[in-house]
Amino acid sequence: MTEQHSHSDAHQFERGTDGPKVIVVGVDGSESSLRAAAYAGGLARRQHALLAVVYVQPVLAAGAAFGAPVAETTDEIAEDLITQIREAAERVKGIFEVRWEFHTFRGDPYNGLVKAADELKADAVVVGASEQAGHRIIGSVAVRLVKAGRWPVTVVP
Repeated sequence: MTEQHSHSDAHQFERGTDGPKVIVVGVDGSESSLRAAAYAGGLARRQHALLAVVYVQPVLAAGAAFGAPVAETTDEIAEDLITQIREAAERVKGIFEVRWEFHTFRGDPYNGLVKAADELKADAVVVGASEQAGHRIIGSVAVRLVKAGRWPVTVVP
């Protein structure tokens, strides 16, 4: 008895089986997030994947900002991160080739990374371990991403 496959189901792509094609890494300027970006960059290079570097810009409550100095500060952080990433990419140019993009999303870090991973069709998410003591009680962004169960999540110390 022979099995017959129609053309449509002979080669159906299953997400995550061929290695990651898009790796999302969250950066916020902290040491652990920069280590996560370096780790994700190496992973992207080895997998020939696109590295999507994501900075989630905090959104303030309406009454919190009189003027907009905080919004300007988060814009400066995003610009500084882009500069750091560009410089790192230039240093390894010709040695390591990594395709990368920088994206800014607005919101809290967890929801911003979920939105980024969904919109960018991430196959994997890399984040730095939280450096904030309160997260041991409340739960870090990394733990919440793992619990979401939608992508493989790597937490870099």
